[in-house]
Amino acid sequence: MTIDASRRSFLSLAAAAGLAPALSGCVMDGLATGSVAETQSALDVSPVLLVATTRRPAAGTPPKAPFFGSDRGRGLSFTEARMSAPDRSLIGKVSAVVSGDWGVRSVGDVTTGPGAASAFAQAAFGRDVLIYVHGYRESFESAAVSAARLSDGVRFSGASALFTWPSAAATFDYGYDRESALWSRDAFQDLLKAFASSPSGGRIHIVAHSMGTLLTLETLRMLRAEAGEAAVARIGAVVLAAPDIDIDLFTNGVERLGPDAKRITVISATNDRALELSGAIAGGVVRAGAADRERLEALGVRVADASDYGGGLFNHDLFLTNREVQAVVKRAIARGSSGG
Repeated sequence: MTIDASRRSFLSLAAAAGLAPALSGCVMDGLATGSVAETQSALDVSPVLLVATTRRPAAGTPPKAPFFGSDRGRGLSFTEARMSAPDRSLIGKVSAVVSGDWGVRSVGDVTTGPGAASAFAQAAFGRDVLIYVHGYRESFESAAVSAARLSDGVRFSGASALFTWPSAAATFDYGYDRESALWSRDAFQDLLKAFASSPSGGRIHIVAHSMGTLLTLETLRMLRAEAGEAAVARIGAVVLAAPDIDIDLFTNGVERLGPDAKRITVISATNDRALELSGAIAGGVVRAGAADRERLEALGVRVADASDYGGGLFNHDLFLTNREVQAVVKRAIARGSSGG
């Protein structure tokens, strides 16, 4: 499948709708408030993104742009993407509003099959990892840019990573995306197991968005059932941003995690227009990311209700565009790093 230029432009404009929220205070997650520290991220110093994917690579060795497409690959693949960092000058900041800040410059050779998960673990050896799992309607490049924006926005000091699954990156392919996300569970589990068995001592923090939260929650449930406490112990924070999951399915998944549910922070918004739409597509069942805070907290997860902090059209990607919401992510990672 391909994405035409006009559709890419539309998606860029839709994402830009949330770039200028009007805020009067900090998002509360029930624990503390604060802002993202003004330090340089490791990705800004060395702009290399670790990429684990179930997408089919594009032609070429290494693959050429668009690097990975919408078709399903042969299981898990691993590569490293070299990113272009944003221009930090005043002129660069102004131009970034139009052209975007981060970009994918190139990707390296691709390892596919049984060795992909261990190659990822080896590349991350000795470091904590922040891995981003994207949502519905994302291309490889848009997901990679979001992963970079997330890591840079929270000033992450470890290795930055992306788990990208075969989204069609098209508005009317919701069904294909959902099936592709669920199809990728085994590959994501293999990745987490390989990291957990690595002797590096680092932790892996997961930030999942929208439909990617369904993939993440299902994978964590499978990981705990198959690999036990030792594997889950290497996971630090789990942030589920605007989870596009049926609230009943979400409840069952969290309950299956037992005490590991305390690792989860949910960023919700009852006025998330994108979740309203997906809920309508799914038959009218409330999505977890649009559920009332009290209902979510009753499951034992931490909740950051961002309903009052979105100034965009959809309020669906506040963890990428709003500094107060990014501060929630940063605090969750700090707790996960210390085992709290």
